[in-house]
Amino acid sequence: MPNPNKVTERLFQSPSKYIQGPYAIHNAAKYLGKLGNAPLLICDEIVWGIAGKDLVQALEGAGFKVHRAVFGGEASREEVDRLSALGRDKTSDFVIALGGGKTVDTAKTVADDLKVQVAIIPTTASTDAPCSALSVLYRPSGEFSCYTFFDKNPNVVLVDTTVISKAPPRFLAAGMGDAIATNVEARRCLNSPNFGGGLPTEVSAAIGQKCEEILFKYGKQAYEANRAHAVTPALEAVVEANTLLSGLGFESGGLAAAHAIHNGMTAIEELHSLLHGEKVAFGTICQLVLDGVPTSELDRYIEFMLSVDLPVNFEQLGIPNVKDEELRRVAELACAEGETIWNLDRVINVDLVFGAIKAADAAGRDYIKRSGWKRS
Repeated sequence: MPNPNKVTERLFQSPSKYIQGPYAIHNAAKYLGKLGNAPLLICDEIVWGIAGKDLVQALEGAGFKVHRAVFGGEASREEVDRLSALGRDKTSDFVIALGGGKTVDTAKTVADDLKVQVAIIPTTASTDAPCSALSVLYRPSGEFSCYTFFDKNPNVVLVDTTVISKAPPRFLAAGMGDAIATNVEARRCLNSPNFGGGLPTEVSAAIGQKCEEILFKYGKQAYEANRAHAVTPALEAVVEANTLLSGLGFESGGLAAAHAIHNGMTAIEELHSLLHGEKVAFGTICQLVLDGVPTSELDRYIEFMLSVDLPVNFEQLGIPNVKDEELRRVAELACAEGETIWNLDRVINVDLVFGAIKAADAAGRDYIKRSGWKRS
């Protein structure tokens, strides 16, 4: 039920500073200098070769003493504990996350454990995790575990669009899949407390709307620019939508069914290889079905998702033979106590969500048949 505690205050929160542009990593020392001088740098081996060496060179050239910690791959409590111990051993005075969404969520939790500030440097625009004061943690097996909430947002978010442009376009598309849910969910959460504990502000609603506007206007163009590894105005706009606007919009606007269904979908092992935003995209179709939007509106979202190769049915998700009992388990998890689906201002139960999941698959298949869509 929305707002059981009858909250009346409105609340908006954000990172202290957001910087975005080509070759921004080269200026990292300028923006991180006030956080400390002995950071714990958390990144995996792949990202180390892509951007880690350049970042360390830029920081050490300015007098920083960087301690590198190799991220193990899963944003789990166990990984957080391991990295926190490394930070204590090295007496790190702030934390840097360099990588994708799971690296970011892990680093934010490590910084909270160590009671130090955190800088986020995403190497993909695949999620809206960088700007928020929360992390999503998973079990080592890959299943959703819990949300972890922090007292404040990251101190600095630094986005190097040159690095982003070199990442596989699948990551940018996944970020759009995450971001396209922002307005769809927030507009149905107007009477529910957001992640800061207050009601959404007018500015959070405007941010969600602007995020969606940018995706429909520039999403396909940015996707093709990413294919060419080119930094263009369209790519810059979509990176900002995926990272800043979606991050601010979901945290201060609210999540609902799309993300709850995503969390339920992590119980299907065959979906563990999918990126967060790829599952959220399908969850968004499910929420649109629950919302009872007209076919023309549903088609608009499905058309957008297909234009950037996001999955819109079970076959594209990689589960063409999924069983009803598996989908019912997804629905049950999506309706668990405390899940974001209860932010919706309408009646919800497991049967309705189970039906929406099956109907979303049918809608995706139907649109493809009617439109004659073919993967390019």
